[in-house]
Amino acid sequence: MTETETATLAGGCFWCIEAAFEELDGVEDVTSGYAGGDTDNPTYRQVCSGSTGHAEVVQVEYDPQVVAYEDLLEVFFRIHDPTTKDKQGPDVGSQYRSAVYYHDDEQKAVVERFVHNLQSGGEFDSYENDEIVTEIAPLDTFWRAEEKHQNYYEKNPGDRYCQFHAEPKVKKVREEFGDRTAKNA
Repeated sequence: MTETETATLAGGCFWCIEAAFEELDGVEDVTSGYAGGDTDNPTYRQVCSGSTGHAEVVQVEYDPQVVAYEDLLEVFFRIHDPTTKDKQGPDVGSQYRSAVYYHDDEQKAVVERFVHNLQSGGEFDSYENDEIVTEIAPLDTFWRAEEKHQNYYEKNPGDRYCQFHAEPKVKKVREEFGDRTAKNA
């Protein structure tokens, strides 16, 4: 049995990021939650107020023999805009910032190299003219979001917010990473 690893990523509303990562082969589980703040066990309402310092994040539990950390970063940087500070689509505030919370020194080195390559034009997208503002920080504590926020897109496919913001991310993963999606594995 292969041991899984965990990546913690913030790129706007966690409903959207969670739905996109659920598509990937090798992803065992995606959990919505909060990280990067200073309030213990925050609620969704508290985080949305912007007063806790937390970002909406997803924790992606994955099988590194099926999908590499770098692959997760590639998907992450394609499904959100890492050049907008505290904003993704209609969502504005520090809780919607772009961030990678690393779990160990190896993840830190990989994400720093990945962002450097993106910034210098050496990866799939060139951000040579736009500064990447993605926060790279160690994960201190991950707080699981309330149950109603878990698998939100799957449970609420008719939700208009999901139709306008999560669904395009899911479609992008299917189109651009179709060979790596669970449905095509």
